[in-house]
Amino acid sequence: MAERTVATNRRAGYEYFIEDRIDTGIVLAGCEVKSVRAHHVSLQEAYAAVENGEVWLHNMHIAPYKPASRSNPDPYRSRKLLLHKSQIERLHRRVRQKGYTLIALRMYFSESGYAKIELGLCRGKREYDKREAIHAREFERRTQQALHERMQ
Repeated sequence: MAERTVATNRRAGYEYFIEDRIDTGIVLAGCEVKSVRAHHVSLQEAYAAVENGEVWLHNMHIAPYKPASRSNPDPYRSRKLLLHKSQIERLHRRVRQKGYTLIALRMYFSESGYAKIELGLCRGKREYDKREAIHAREFERRTQQALHERMQ
């Protein structure tokens, strides 16, 4: 069984410089897992924070699972992430530095069937950084098109 991506945060690469990536487990309720398997997840505004020696994921939206209407928790509730203590301490030291934050980059199911979150240690881009990224991407696209046309 291969790793299966459920949701990605595509804007994270545009809005932030991703300096480090770390895979974490996540604590979910049973009906949330069923909703995640159906790809009813949004990571657009999701971020993580270290609070009292634990890492919590905030603003991730998991749509309510319709057949379990009574037992559905709040779609935007904070969810605990599972990390080793040494990993939490390392992330906490890095996040305390000015300009760094933990952003949820993607959610996937591992080969063993567990739900996982890929966190990115990110630093925000300025407006001119975003413009440079757009120019570089367009330049790369034009050169690839030119090479493709020349080969034909």
